[in-house]
Amino acid sequence: MSTTEQPLDTLADFPAIPSGWAYLDTAATAQKPQVVVDAIARAYGETYATVHRGVYQRSADMTLAYEAARRTVARFIGAGSADEIVFVRGATEAINLVAQCWAGTQLKAGDRILLSALEHHSNIVPWQMVAERVGAGIDVVPLTPDHRIDLDAMAAMLTPAHKLVALAHVSNVLGSVLDVRRAVELAHGVGAKILLDGCQAVPRVAVDVAATGCDFYVFSGHKLYGPTGIGVLWARPDLLDAMPPYQGGGSMIDRVTFAKTTYAPPPGRFEAGTPHIVGALGLAAAIDYVEGIGLDRIHAHEAALVRDCRAALSTINSVRLFGPEDSAGIVSFAVEGVHPHDVGTILDEGQVAIRAGHHCAQPLMETLGVDATARASFGVYNGPRDIEALVRGIERVTRIFG
Repeated sequence: MSTTEQPLDTLADFPAIPSGWAYLDTAATAQKPQVVVDAIARAYGETYATVHRGVYQRSADMTLAYEAARRTVARFIGAGSADEIVFVRGATEAINLVAQCWAGTQLKAGDRILLSALEHHSNIVPWQMVAERVGAGIDVVPLTPDHRIDLDAMAAMLTPAHKLVALAHVSNVLGSVLDVRRAVELAHGVGAKILLDGCQAVPRVAVDVAATGCDFYVFSGHKLYGPTGIGVLWARPDLLDAMPPYQGGGSMIDRVTFAKTTYAPPPGRFEAGTPHIVGALGLAAAIDYVEGIGLDRIHAHEAALVRDCRAALSTINSVRLFGPEDSAGIVSFAVEGVHPHDVGTILDEGQVAIRAGHHCAQPLMETLGVDATARASFGVYNGPRDIEALVRGIERVTRIFG
């Protein structure tokens, strides 16, 4: 087995990965580097206070740190202003926010939404809910033979009736990378807005929302080596300005009377209640960590691991691989005659952690003609030894099941 082209020596940064444990479930959630753990502990243990409301010094300092985290996120994804960044609980809430506050107010009966066959349930169900409410329809772009979103088919399907396109930047099952610029051009060509699910993209590839021209971009912090419970919605300023609030409560108001309430401008309008202050600081620390390594290095590292993993698994006759050869950090597979849950259980006995199931992508499983797959997904802490452990485990699976 070859070594990676851009080896990363980061394993010691991750306290929750013991020696000998091959953690190959980063697409579900990434392990946290010590600097993120320290940032969270420091925020709770030394500097904690509320934000935006206190007149005392510590509250003012925490407010500055919280808003600095927003600026860090804005810089990280190429946003024009920190005011374009809305903190949410995760990508799921971000998509629901757009579905309720933009699509729910802009779409009408007869309008259409375009999704793809590989979307995560979080990028399907919110659109179904709003479509049912307003009387809109949903169309689904098929996949190419190598399991990418078929943009030629998308071009043929789009009509002026399509008002929104929502696609994964990187598939959470297949690792296939969307040609974002072409997808944006196609959507805008018929006057549709486009939302990109960046959960699997931001930990692996450089993202520049301004350069892509998309309208909405969402991601979750915990897949980016940050804490759970924090995520990001980016949207064009004109769209945010026109959207009504998602929830009512403290912080999102301008003035409240029993006769009438007026709302704060974005992003505050969409951040009702006390925010996940420490989560935002942890996310900023995670971004600093990733940028310190370099996304180009991370992408090269994971691409090499994918190549090595696919090459090794392809030598096992009973293994079927899914997704393109150049997938971004993710390898999904099936072992003939063995349910993926059994594969995952046997691998766990050998200290190899993978994901097994439908990966919150049941329509994609139907497209692939399987009930479930096994998925190995890589992070900055993985290396050739993890692939070797995975292959040994799969060979053991084939021996046990004959």
